[in-house]
Amino acid sequence: MAANFDRRSFLAASTALGFLDALPSVSAYEARVSGVALCEPDVEPIVRLLEETPRGKVLEAIASRIKGGLSYRDVLAALFLAGVRNVQPRPVGFKFHAVLVVNSAHLASLAGPDRERWLPIFWAIDNFKNSQAQNMKEGGWRMKPAGELELPAGHTAREAFTRSMDNWDVEAADAAVAALAKSATKNELFELFCRYGCRDFRDIGHKAIFVANSFRLLETIGWRHAEPVLRSLAFALLAHEGENPAKRDGTPDRSGRRNLELAKKIPGGWRQGRVDSAATRDLLAAGRTASDAEISDKVVSLLAGGVAPRSLWDALFLTGGELLMRQPGIIGLHTLTTLNALHYSFETTADDTTRKLMLLQAAAFLPQFLNRMKSGKLGNVAIDKLEPEPEKDSSPRNAASVFATLTKDKLRAARQALALLADKPGSELELIDAGRRLIFLKGTDSHDYKFSSAVLEDCQRISPEWRSRFLAASLFWMKGSGQNDSPLVQRTRAALA
Repeated sequence: MAANFDRRSFLAASTALGFLDALPSVSAYEARVSGVALCEPDVEPIVRLLEETPRGKVLEAIASRIKGGLSYRDVLAALFLAGVRNVQPRPVGFKFHAVLVVNSAHLASLAGPDRERWLPIFWAIDNFKNSQAQNMKEGGWRMKPAGELELPAGHTAREAFTRSMDNWDVEAADAAVAALAKSATKNELFELFCRYGCRDFRDIGHKAIFVANSFRLLETIGWRHAEPVLRSLAFALLAHEGENPAKRDGTPDRSGRRNLELAKKIPGGWRQGRVDSAATRDLLAAGRTASDAEISDKVVSLLAGGVAPRSLWDALFLTGGELLMRQPGIIGLHTLTTLNALHYSFETTADDTTRKLMLLQAAAFLPQFLNRMKSGKLGNVAIDKLEPEPEKDSSPRNAASVFATLTKDKLRAARQALALLADKPGSELELIDAGRRLIFLKGTDSHDYKFSSAVLEDCQRISPEWRSRFLAASLFWMKGSGQNDSPLVQRTRAALA
């Protein structure tokens, strides 16, 4: 699906929505806000509209503005910035998913059917209002103006930022990043933030996810909006429990500190290795029992033996998929959303040491996810041993039958998907499109959009030999066709009647 989603396309999609013609017009908010971080003047009125309109009326208010010419990119920017300044990024999850999910909703929108592209964004707007209300119940945190901070000089901002982040100094980091946002390039900023986003295993991967999603979304909405986003991001990355992590050997920090040293043992030319299916199986098997240190050592050994990083990423994605199959739940799904974020940083960074660190941390995080999952019931299923369901005369092999089965039996649906993918060329796209559309219609949680956008993107990155198994495993957190439509869709259909 083409990714060129301009104002004309969005207006066409919105017109298909139906209820635009019946909506009252909404006047612009021109007054300035005091005591809160300001957005760029052209989007500030839309941010305020999102902030001040009641949840029961906000979709109609935004739809009215779209009809009057408001662009898709400005809707997206205002939604992201409203979340950034109105939802406290601690813990990095829970209500803050209103911010974390915006890029995922955007990716879903771009890849979705023309007539349904508005659904993820409008769902995210409604989700923001819910998180905004929760934030108010928890104390009403709002981002303060950068003008109230004592900023370091521009030429010292980078040093001040790294020092404050290394020392876990929240106030100093806030001032430093506000200055750094005015002086550093986007590439310089990414190199700094992606390192800090992967350094610890707090918040089950959400720190790395926030880094990747923020920088990806800024590429779309424009870097002029960077300051409040980066301030929120720095505050989130400094979240921790107990005393200052710089002054102790905390469990969440150990793999990052160890892997930074271990990266030095990876030989030159490591990216030019061979694609090796046996090595993928070897690392997948190790991931079932290895500790975070052991699996990191295994990665270094395989790279030193000439195995290509792609084969190792294949194993890591498969391991994440298997963990989801063994325990379909919040922790299991975050194995894959975190891998998606770390792989994005792996591909995007220009620094070789950072690239090594991303791969090592991706490997080390998986045993830590598994340890979290052991407090609950773990199924006994191996992704590389999963067998396709035998063909039956009465069972049609298509995406519709797979998602009908998924409503009641995840494992059987995965086996049906394997059979379909093996027997019918082109069925991979059929499954992806059907799965995404069901998220549009039936998604009710931020994780539905975060997860689906991540895995449907990553299945294209995995070697063809393993792609079908990864896609089959992803069904364990997708929506079955027999599930109820989301309240938002039902609300829209009521407006159409």
